[in-house]
Amino acid sequence: MDNKSQATGGKKQSQWTLRNIILIALIAIFTGIIFWGAGFLYTGLTVALTPFGMAPFANDLLMGLWCMAGPLTGFIIRTFGSAFLGEFLGAAVEVFLGGQWGAGAFISGLVQGIASELGFTLTAYKRYDWFGLNASIFTTVVVTFAWDMIRNGYDKFGLPLLLGLFVTRYISTFIFAGVLTKMIVKLLDRSKAINL
Repeated sequence: MDNKSQATGGKKQSQWTLRNIILIALIAIFTGIIFWGAGFLYTGLTVALTPFGMAPFANDLLMGLWCMAGPLTGFIIRTFGSAFLGEFLGAAVEVFLGGQWGAGAFISGLVQGIASELGFTLTAYKRYDWFGLNASIFTTVVVTFAWDMIRNGYDKFGLPLLLGLFVTRYISTFIFAGVLTKMIVKLLDRSKAINL
């Protein structure tokens, strides 16, 4: 399959095609279902961690799972706006499935989408390798953590707890949005389902 790409710094950058739009929609549906299911896991983790005073860790343990649509879409589609769109549409699917955060997931999808898009923007959409993916992971962690400082009251926590939450979020995001994304892309590339 031709991906109608143009060379950019030795890597390919896709153009907006009907095929790419359909692929973004499919990724959003798939990840939106995962996001919806993660809500139940979040509730269970919160209940399990609350007696130990560690309930906030439930959010950060799962943050990588909730943020994987952006880096995955950006790494596959490789064009401006694709990471944002993949993450935001994944959140929209979660909302329409009746996710426990309701329409608030639109805001989360907006923040997470901007955060993952920012990483690819920092590389000028020319690095679709570990460097580019790690830039997206880093910006996702920093932006979403700053958002949780405002939205979830993280600014009230002590420094040791904040450091623990930040490190937990970074590890989670690295695993789900980094390692898992690379594995998925490698499998898709090997199967010739997409042309990267």
